[in-house]
Amino acid sequence: MGDIDIFLLLLIGANAIVSYKGFNDILFFRKYEFHIGSIRAGEQYRMITSAFLHGDMMHLIFNMLTLYFFAPIVIYHFGIFPFILIYFGSLIAGSLLTLYFHKNDYNYRAIGASGAVIGVLYSAILLNPTMKLYLFFAIPIPAYLFGIGYLLYSIYGMRAKNDNIGHTAHFGGAIAGYLITLAREPEMLQNNTLMVVLLAVPIALLFILARSGKL
Repeated sequence: MGDIDIFLLLLIGANAIVSYKGFNDILFFRKYEFHIGSIRAGEQYRMITSAFLHGDMMHLIFNMLTLYFFAPIVIYHFGIFPFILIYFGSLIAGSLLTLYFHKNDYNYRAIGASGAVIGVLYSAILLNPTMKLYLFFAIPIPAYLFGIGYLLYSIYGMRAKNDNIGHTAHFGGAIAGYLITLAREPEMLQNNTLMVVLLAVPIALLFILARSGKL
């Protein structure tokens, strides 16, 4: 097993351990979840710790499987340290965007690594635009459709407000993964123009809906 595999397994393990602790300890969960009132009162650490908590086992498995399949593309292309920048940059961007959108909703709560994971996903799609994934391990679909669909579903989740998942963080993560990758390889704007534009569509839609007051 190489250094890349070990590093990725350690990151997944950290998410699993913290999430499992949260599943069984509600006080731990409440102390480290994303909570606007607590963050605005000075507990900014929640903006990072909340990304290691998950709502249930399926939420955890979905995020970690997505990370497991797409992270190696980014790591092999850029190396471990740029991958860390993309992962944690997307995590923090997701939290900052969530704070911006919900700053006056002091009761707003959210958890999940989705912001960081979708930042990695967006980066991987830009690096390998022809890649496919297998929905339900059987149905092949282009990865970019999965990424765009994931963000469109996130818009629905933001509007429905019927769960504890950090849907807004998905967009912050996608924006960070998208911009960091393009900053490192700006030639994609010419060599991969169609994919660059397609992946920007749901991000643009988010801000159009926000400005029109429909979120």
